[in-house]
Amino acid sequence: MPISSPPFLVIIVIFFILGLVLGPGPILARNAHVINFRSPSLYPESFAWDPHAQHFLLGSLTQRIIVAVSDAGVVETFISDTDLPDGASFLGLAVDPRHNRLLAVVHSRPPLPPFNALAAYDLRSRHRLFLCSLPSDDANDSANDEAVDHRGDSFVTNSAGNFIWKVTANGSASIFSRSTLYTTATNDHLVEKNSHHGPQGLDGIAYVSKGYLLVVQSSTGRVFKVDAVDGTARKVLLNEDLIGAEDIAVRKDGVVVVVSPKRKMWLLKSMDNWAEGVVYDTVELEARQFPTSVVVGEKERVYVLYGHLDEGRMGDSGRESFGIAEVRWKRESEDESVWIYVIVGLSFAYFFIWRFQMRHLVKNMDKRIH
Repeated sequence: MPISSPPFLVIIVIFFILGLVLGPGPILARNAHVINFRSPSLYPESFAWDPHAQHFLLGSLTQRIIVAVSDAGVVETFISDTDLPDGASFLGLAVDPRHNRLLAVVHSRPPLPPFNALAAYDLRSRHRLFLCSLPSDDANDSANDEAVDHRGDSFVTNSAGNFIWKVTANGSASIFSRSTLYTTATNDHLVEKNSHHGPQGLDGIAYVSKGYLLVVQSSTGRVFKVDAVDGTARKVLLNEDLIGAEDIAVRKDGVVVVVSPKRKMWLLKSMDNWAEGVVYDTVELEARQFPTSVVVGEKERVYVLYGHLDEGRMGDSGRESFGIAEVRWKRESEDESVWIYVIVGLSFAYFFIWRFQMRHLVKNMDKRIH
């Protein structure tokens, strides 16, 4: 009977398999990562993760700056663009690692004159590459969030106009997707209730490498799948509406995360490239800190931004402290625990089989000797 691997190889195999199962995601023994930082009157609505520099980038509602925040909470002014209109805000942010750029949505809120644009900055030199005005036929249009594809083209949501702009890698803008699906159903009660928080139409947007966008609509809680080439939109069939959804992010494993400032964070999965999807877990967030944005950071960890944006919109500019917090889900943690027990159990079974084989071999050798 052949001899299996020696014990030390068995142990190596155990830890190797555990590493594959747990992957780069959260480890149960590790505490969730929380970053508390100080930046007077920042009031960030959105943030992005820069995988090369290993820090977060956050825009400001009240200042024409973008700051970098390290995982230790060290804050640095990354961009200060005083050429932008006085009072303009940085809203949606996206890092384009292939082209080493940061894309930022710029918007001015009433009573300031209307201003909607996309700015591109070089991540190394921090110089502005272009400032592209977004075409508008309505003074109420409101540029909000943004996603970038592998070619460097950007897609910007219009929360008031319920359509999507496209800005090419060289800074040419056009209206990209205007569908009746975006406007046929709205939740008027929610819009009226939250009117002081701004428009509640198309909001968070994420690019999926298979060639489409996923977009959330705050007032209806709908999710749309939008073709990244021709702008054709389809409603994703879900088991519940994500009312109040403000931002969306996609992990490498295809899991989608959606956040609402007043409610919670949803975890979604799909088996058919988002013709249909299912909400399979939720997390209650700190609503008093007004979470508005979600990103996937290092090792596929999911982070939420606590930017207290509601205070900033009401004109309260005295806050100095804000937060970024890693979020975990009970169901995923339970699944990880089950897999750990399964792998450890199988490894022990393998070890005892090896012991049995060794004893059997020793007995056979003794018989031959005697």
